[in-house]
Amino acid sequence: MSVQTSDHGSDLLREDKTVDADVVVIGGGAAGLNGALMLVRSRRSVVVIDSGTPRNAPAAAMHGFIALDGTPPSEIIERGRWQVRAYGGRIVFGEVISAEPAQSVEPAEPVKALESVEPAEADAGDLRFAVTLADGRRVTARRVLVATGVRDVLPDVPVLAEHWGRSVVHCPYCHGWEVRDEPIGILATGPASLHQALLFRQLTDDLVYFTQGTVLNEDTRARFAARGIRIVETDVREVVEEDGVLTGLRLVDGTFVARRVIAVATRMQARTEGLEGLKLPMEDLPDDMGRRFVSAAAGTTDVPGVWVAGNATDPTSQVGASAAAGALAGAHINALLATADADAALAVARSADTSA
Repeated sequence: MSVQTSDHGSDLLREDKTVDADVVVIGGGAAGLNGALMLVRSRRSVVVIDSGTPRNAPAAAMHGFIALDGTPPSEIIERGRWQVRAYGGRIVFGEVISAEPAQSVEPAEPVKALESVEPAEADAGDLRFAVTLADGRRVTARRVLVATGVRDVLPDVPVLAEHWGRSVVHCPYCHGWEVRDEPIGILATGPASLHQALLFRQLTDDLVYFTQGTVLNEDTRARFAARGIRIVETDVREVVEEDGVLTGLRLVDGTFVARRVIAVATRMQARTEGLEGLKLPMEDLPDDMGRRFVSAAAGTTDVPGVWVAGNATDPTSQVGASAAAGALAGAHINALLATADADAALAVARSADTSA
């Protein structure tokens, strides 16, 4: 099957236009783009709204995904955008300021998945949503896929954030091989840091655990001692760098502890900006690790017509898992739209029979 390509300019929505689609995908990362890909390959009209701020932007490469291991995140995203566009999908760059159900919608410019395919005609009772961007552009759609990802919240330690994604890391599976055998420090933030220490110990013999006020019981201390993990209980004052390179941590008593890599378990907050009108249920993660959208099988939520996929609902999933979740959600959305289309067609046919 051949596909139509579309240039970047065709993705731009005019400020005075409302664009209508089968599905609006909020979030242009792995989950959102893969969900969109499944939908456009099923000839659904799709608009992807991308804020342009992916979680893994600071990282030099993505790891742990077969065939794409070592690929820069930006390259993966660009490939994904091209593929969605190639099937007629539209990528829109902007910030969502509101998203809400809109049962009564003004007629809008249709976005066709392929020029030769007419969009399915939904009945008056079909679900409908309206998404507004900060610059006034508006998208209406029959269904919504939320794939906004999460925001990593780092401890408030001076200079720490400047090295995030390079010498300051959080995931041994994402970055571990690249920092193997380096002097690594675990900057504790809570219970999750204990497990993180054991995982990073697998990668280096030189590991220091900075408690940062967290309490270690005797069993944990014994385990750390058995694995050769040194414990520092004096609080950290700042990250030290030299010519832009992380060299260690300065403690509040002035002591310098040389380290080349700092591992920290961040608080992971699902990105919710502009989505309040959808009234999606949320819940706190265990051990004060953050907050996520609640979803069930295939990314379904308690809000009819709205799905969630990727880090926004599963904050610890890597790129491969997020992409798979997006694909599953996209397929599920298409399946339910197919049922809605059949119901609408049947209603029209019965109405015609009655009129005759």
